[in-house]
Amino acid sequence: FTDTFWGHQILLLHIAGCDGESIGNCPFSQRLFMILWLKGVVFNVTTVDLKRKPADLHNLAPGTHPPFLTFNGELKTDINKIEEFLEEVLAPPKYPKLAARHRESNTAGNDIFAKFSAFIKNTKPDVNEALQKGLTKALKKLDDYLNSPLPDEVDADSMEEEKASNRKFLDGNELTLADCNLLPKLHIVKVKLASEKKLVQVFQVCKNYSHSHLLCFYNVCQYCFPLCFHYYLCITDKKI
Repeated sequence: FTDTFWGHQILLLHIAGCDGESIGNCPFSQRLFMILWLKGVVFNVTTVDLKRKPADLHNLAPGTHPPFLTFNGELKTDINKIEEFLEEVLAPPKYPKLAARHRESNTAGNDIFAKFSAFIKNTKPDVNEALQKGLTKALKKLDDYLNSPLPDEVDADSMEEEKASNRKFLDGNELTLADCNLLPKLHIVKVKLASEKKLVQVFQVCKNYSHSHLLCFYNVCQYCFPLCFHYYLCITDKKI
């Protein structure tokens, strides 16, 4: 499809699911999907089966794996550079700015997925407890950040005790690039927390966190995710 209003032709090559055709559970692909969706730009999505990678795609980007993006025919392969490019090209006033206003929001929760992966893949019982503590500590650190008010939530002249933040997302009440990076990963953690016996104790701890709704992804969706985007991300649950 073409963004006929502004003339952009955008194609997202998204990793396919286990059937080789449907949307796959790739947090990096989902990150780019979120950015494009929130920008409000019209774009096309093509799934790529890594087991049967088409020859033309191999020739297009040899030695690399999706997600890729083609923007008006120009190939982009580096995730972070794609994010920077989209923020620069799809800029106000035509498109919304998605960059976080507070630097700390960009790194909040950035170690959760690595600690989660280490814990879930661990096969050594003697280090299991330490890895579990590392994961719950990382989740608690994110919860603490979400509870801490941002500068614009603090009244410097108020004599009242500082209250916990009531924002919905990392950097405020609107989704930003920071959320696009973190939420797809948290979605994977959320699904595993609810389905893996190994993670039951972590799940019980997280239920006590004030902002545990970020780990229960369907609660995040109730705020401002379009229904079809909610569907897009949640159809991958069974593939996780």
